[in-house]
Amino acid sequence: MSFEPKKAVQKLPRKPGVYQFFDEEGIVIYVGKAKNLRNRVSSYFKSDRSYESSKTRVLAGKIRDIKFTLVDTEIDAWLLENNLIKKFKPRYNVLLKDDKTYPSLVIRNEPFPRIFGTRNIIPDGSKYFGPYASVTMMRTMMDMIKSLYPLRTCNLPLTRENIEAGKFKICLEYQIGNCKGPCEGLQAEEDYAQNIEEIREILRGNTGGVLNKLRERIKEASASLDFEQAHRLKEKLDILQNYQSKSAVVSAVIHNVDVFSIASDEKYAFVNYLKVARGMVVQTQTIELKKKLGESDAELLSLAIGEFRNRFESDAREIVVPFELEVEDPSVKFTVPRAGDKKKLLELSVKNVLFFRKSRLEQYEKLNPGVKTERILSQMKTDLRLTALPRHIECFDNSNFQGKYPVSAMVVFREAKPAKKDYRHFNIKTVEGPDDFASMKEVVHRRYRRLLEEGSSLPDLVVIDGGKGQLSAAQSALKLLGIQKEIPIIGIAKRLEEIYYPGDSLPLYIDKRSETLKVLQQMRDEAHRFGITFHRKKRDKGTLKTELEMISGIGPRATEKLLRHFRSVKKIKEASLEELKEVVPAKQAAKLIDWIREGGN
Repeated sequence: MSFEPKKAVQKLPRKPGVYQFFDEEGIVIYVGKAKNLRNRVSSYFKSDRSYESSKTRVLAGKIRDIKFTLVDTEIDAWLLENNLIKKFKPRYNVLLKDDKTYPSLVIRNEPFPRIFGTRNIIPDGSKYFGPYASVTMMRTMMDMIKSLYPLRTCNLPLTRENIEAGKFKICLEYQIGNCKGPCEGLQAEEDYAQNIEEIREILRGNTGGVLNKLRERIKEASASLDFEQAHRLKEKLDILQNYQSKSAVVSAVIHNVDVFSIASDEKYAFVNYLKVARGMVVQTQTIELKKKLGESDAELLSLAIGEFRNRFESDAREIVVPFELEVEDPSVKFTVPRAGDKKKLLELSVKNVLFFRKSRLEQYEKLNPGVKTERILSQMKTDLRLTALPRHIECFDNSNFQGKYPVSAMVVFREAKPAKKDYRHFNIKTVEGPDDFASMKEVVHRRYRRLLEEGSSLPDLVVIDGGKGQLSAAQSALKLLGIQKEIPIIGIAKRLEEIYYPGDSLPLYIDKRSETLKVLQQMRDEAHRFGITFHRKKRDKGTLKTELEMISGIGPRATEKLLRHFRSVKKIKEASLEELKEVVPAKQAAKLIDWIREGGN
């Protein structure tokens, strides 16, 4: 039976829900959510094929069946979408880069419950807290709990019948004070249960209630003259207060709030989550998402919100986000803070996500150098408003000394790195005097006329070291060759690092920290260095020739021979008459000796 998109779409209701696309083999290839199922799904089958990306076009071409599930609210849609993506792992959905199970603390569902760390969530009635972003964070919490409450660590079945039957004996943990010996009935189950309840409150982030109870018990112990008990309770109070002071306390009035921030590029997105309870950040985690269909930040953030709220079992009624989301759900309030404590919370989340993104990209790029190159080229393409990645760039710079010895240099960068074997020097041939614009026009014309004659590929970008004047001269050279539309060309002015475009009077300013500007600066400096080196050699050679040719009887041919043999005027001055005679006739050698004796004047 053939699939007819229009008929399939007509069957969809105009209500919120989650849709699934299937291919011809009945495999789920995409899962999405929508406020209006019919409108959203119909967008995949537009007659003008105006999709956001070619990948979306490919996806639409493979759809052979559509199924949907209605939900009551958009929050429910988020959670269902997230669960279906994790279950089916559809080919065209965002990939949640969560390749490890994060650790949690579990309070076991058993008599005299044990508390320990685990990565396995078992639905046996036990209570799990977390997950924690790292094992270190989990262990820090566990150590704090152990310092507050003596708990059993054995796995004995401590039922009332077993304890009354005397089946167990106290162990070393009891002797060193880490356990109160419930195995022999030395600790009442009610006392142990009270400790567990206080631990639950601490793990939920509700330390205020536990602190108040400890203060009351200290007063009671002091009133009954049980000073040893009061001292032990005071030690617990100090430990808990110290833990609280080290936590990220943001505001005593902010309670049960989820905070999210996002940082993304062309291929990846990173979302940070902070859970705030009673004014403290009690949980934080960042995940990585790999884009598949060029998803927007809003789409990625909504997916991550569903993932985190599901993972952390959050029931927060307020969610702080960096921008407005098109969500209408009476059960949840979305806040985009402009100032105050919630704004500070969002800024804290942004710091976390940017640090995570930076460290993850650095780690990945060390293992995959090509990824860094692609990222830099993509950034350059965006910053410089190019239509293609600038894999091959050529940069020109002119040099002269008081209008004399004019030269030009061209450096080549391939894949954002210097390609020194492709560097070229140019002697200015058609320009008289210090005319930088005419010199630039000459060398650019010569360079690309030769590439065209040889049938060589043209660069993806040409960079001119200079402002509007030099850029205009270079552009006129390209026009003479008829290739002004084939090669993007820009000029970079040195004073303020301004980027100029042909025909645009206003420059473009790039972020000073941008890698695009760093590559352009490196290229310009390299062209300047390469040009200056060649210019100095030419200038020195010309100056030496002039100095020798001023000697009566020494002409250009003799000067050329002497410099070729001795390499410098200094060595000529140190040479003997016999050494000079080996290069030039005796009469010229004698004149050189006289010149040397007179001090080389």
